[in-house]
Amino acid sequence: MMGGQAIGVVIPARNEEAHIGKVLETLPEFVDYAVVIDDGSIDATYEMASTASSTAEITILQTEGMGVGAAIDLGHQHLLKTIEQPFVSVVMAGDGQMDPDDLAAVVQPILDDEADHVKGNRMSTPTDMEQMPKRRRRASRILGWLTTLASGRVTSDPQCGYTATSSNLLQQWNWERSWRGYGYPNYWLIHLSGQGWRVQDVRVKAVYGSEQSGIKPARFFASVGCMMTVEHHRRAFKHLFGSVWMLLSFLFYITGYGFGIYAIQKPVALLGLPLCWWIAHRLDRLAMRRLIGGRTKI
Repeated sequence: MMGGQAIGVVIPARNEEAHIGKVLETLPEFVDYAVVIDDGSIDATYEMASTASSTAEITILQTEGMGVGAAIDLGHQHLLKTIEQPFVSVVMAGDGQMDPDDLAAVVQPILDDEADHVKGNRMSTPTDMEQMPKRRRRASRILGWLTTLASGRVTSDPQCGYTATSSNLLQQWNWERSWRGYGYPNYWLIHLSGQGWRVQDVRVKAVYGSEQSGIKPARFFASVGCMMTVEHHRRAFKHLFGSVWMLLSFLFYITGYGFGIYAIQKPVALLGLPLCWWIAHRLDRLAMRRLIGGRTKI
C-alpha cells in the first residue's frame, strides 16, 4: 500500500521463463497484488511465476494467445473485481524491461491527484535516449509523431508500456472496444485525450538485455497506423460540433485533401496540403487543450 491506496501490478507474459521470476521477486514491498497473465506460453513461464517469492499476493491467469492488449485488460479487470477502491493499477512487462525502482515515481502523480493515467518516458533526456537501441529509438520517434497527430497531445515515447492508472478511470473504461494487440499504449493515449482524462509523463530508465521482441515491424506499422488513423477520426468527429476550434481544424483538414486532389491537375497545389494539415493539427491541439483544461504536452 502507498499513500493510503492499494497498489496492483499487471504483468503480461508470453514465453518469459527467463525473466518472470525476477520481475516478481524484485517488486517493491508497497505492491499489494501482482496479476500475471500467462498468455499462451509454451515454455516454463507458469512454473517460474508459481515458484517466485514476493511480498505481493500473486495471481496467475492463463490464457490462449489473447494478445498483449487483451491480456493487460484482463489484469486490470481482475483487480477491479478483487480490490477495494480506490487503488492504482500498474503495468509492467514480463520481460524485465521495466525497472522496479521507478515504480514509486510512476504511481505518485495519481496518489497526489495530479493525474488519472501516468506513463513512463524513456526518452526524457539525450542520455536516456542513448540507452535505447537505435532501431527502437527511430521507431519510437516516428510513432511519437503519429500518436501526437492522432491524440492531439504531444508525446515523445508512446510505446513505453510502463503505466499507472487510477481505479476511477478503469471503472469508466470501455472494455468492449479496447485494443487487443500491440499498439495498446497508442490506443489508450488517443482515447484518454478524447475523454479529457489527465495524463502525465514520468521519467523511467530504459532497460534492455537478452529479451526478444515479438513485433514484426511491417505488420505492426500497418496495423497500428491504420488503427490510429481510424481512432483519430473518431476522436475528431466526436468533438466536431462541440468545439469551434475542432470545427476549424476539420475545415482545414478537408481543404488539405482538396489541395491534394487538385494537385493531380496542377502539381504546385500540393504545397497547400502540408500547410493546411499543419494548421489543422495546431487547431486540434488547441481544442484538446480546452477539453483537458491544461497543457497538451505530456
